Amino acid sequence: MLLLIGLGLNDEKDISLKGLEEAKSCEKIYCETYTSLWRGDLKLLEKLIGKEIKMLERRTLEEFSSKLIEEAKSKKVCILVPGDPLVATTHISLLLEAKKRGIETSVIHSSSIISAVAETGLQIYKFGKTVTIPLPEKTKGKLPISVYDTIKDNKERVLHTLCLLDLDIEKNIFLSVREAIEILLKIEKKRGEGVISESSKLVVCCRLGSKDKQIIYDKISNLKNREFKEPPYVIIIPGNLHFLEKESLELLRNPNQKNYSS
Repeated sequence: MLLLIGLGLNDEKDISLKGLEEAKSCEKIYCETYTSLWRGDLKLLEKLIGKEIKMLERRTLEEFSSKLIEEAKSKKVCILVPGDPLVATTHISLLLEAKKRGIETSVIHSSSIISAVAETGLQIYKFGKTVTIPLPEKTKGKLPISVYDTIKDNKERVLHTLCLLDLDIEKNIFLSVREAIEILLKIEKKRGEGVISESSKLVVCCRLGSKDKQIIYDKISNLKNREFKEPPYVIIIPGNLHFLEKESLELLRNPNQKNYSS
């Protein structure tokens, strides 16, 4: 049997009781932390589960997944995944391959950035397609035009855009908020279609799910030179706002404000 168990957004305390119970019953326990930044302590997690946990590198999971699936034919195997297990397509592919081979599978869901962004006050059902703003080294210096096109499409449909800021856990590289904004403005300068500008307002979220989270709503002109807390980061480009969303965002700008204005 193959199980995917979500670890949640921040640390070892975010795993659900159900996830913990299932992990304890597994014969082999693996953990990958390359698809998202996880700030937990592996030793504490091992203590909670009561079993050894083997870390998986990207290469192991993507290139040698068949070996893991073969192991799941005769043993109860689980992979611990930061956030929710099915946000990353790598894990969906793993489940599909296991099912094709007749292996029983199960998923224990957990908190994810996809739902956590609702803490901004923006309504989840009003989000359009999510994009990832890539690290420059991954695009070899080329501008990610598809990101701009998605934001434009979402705005035309009056939807919010969640932009995930790329990272490379193994190399300890994270796209900063400043870099992401610079990339968007460079594409706008090239395309000139009025999708984003210095006066556009964005929501910046840092380390959602942790005690030291940071959520800021402001103009790009004010955000681009601002220092933020540690990653992971996401930025949200709002579409048309419901009056409750406006109130929530204004509160982010002015935490001590009691009366809201549109």
